[in-house]
Amino acid sequence: MNIIVLVKQVPNNTEVKLDPKTGNLIREGVDTIVNPDDLQALETAFTLKETHGATITVLSMGPVQAIDALSEAIGMGADKAILLSDRAFAGADTWATSFTLGKAIQRVEKFDLILTGRQAIDGDTAQVGPQIAEYLDLPQVTYVFDIEKLDTGYVQVKRRLEDGYERIQCSLPAVLTIIGGRSKPRYPEISKLLSACTKRAPIEVWNAADIGVTTAEVGMNGSLTQVIKTFAPKFERQSEFLEGSAASVARDLVERFKRNKLI
Repeated sequence: MNIIVLVKQVPNNTEVKLDPKTGNLIREGVDTIVNPDDLQALETAFTLKETHGATITVLSMGPVQAIDALSEAIGMGADKAILLSDRAFAGADTWATSFTLGKAIQRVEKFDLILTGRQAIDGDTAQVGPQIAEYLDLPQVTYVFDIEKLDTGYVQVKRRLEDGYERIQCSLPAVLTIIGGRSKPRYPEISKLLSACTKRAPIEVWNAADIGVTTAEVGMNGSLTQVIKTFAPKFERQSEFLEGSAASVARDLVERFKRNKLI
């Protein structure tokens, strides 16, 4: 069995700051982590590898420093990794991102499962996984928290709902987006992590030419949407003291509530 796991390196969400002039995220000097939902997808893949046997390929798109995330994945147990890194990929929306990842997956060719986290904490769109499934014309199940059965030609999973879950069976190959489940993501092994940081590490770097795309198809040029402005809302507290008798203050307060449609 061959499993592809999609991961993304994201800013540590406790340290995200916005440039007050440009509205862009300040990434310089900010610690990065592997997206939490993607860690759950990795753990799911490792569990399948232990129970069914599998080769795990980790795929990511990002700047060169995203190799750190791939090295962590190899340290956890992945067999090999591919980084899509090219200036042409910069500024991609979810459409262009899923197209780029889809083209890379087509180059990988042989796979039975594609696992990815439900969503990334820096965008929270939850669109890339389903869009990749649509691009590759594969069945998809989102919000998966448990894989119950995996057999020749099909997979059976539990999909989280607001008030419970539903059991779904679909044919392979398929795309599953993973949420937190029963297993906590494992820590990387020191020996594997050190091996992943050497020149012999099983990490390949592909650019636009490697996956057969033009600069007009990817990145900002290939995006169907563009963010005009990003800003942090300003919250200001205002207070006012009401004076007078208890009855007059109560009447004034009720009138203000009605005026602001609070009652």
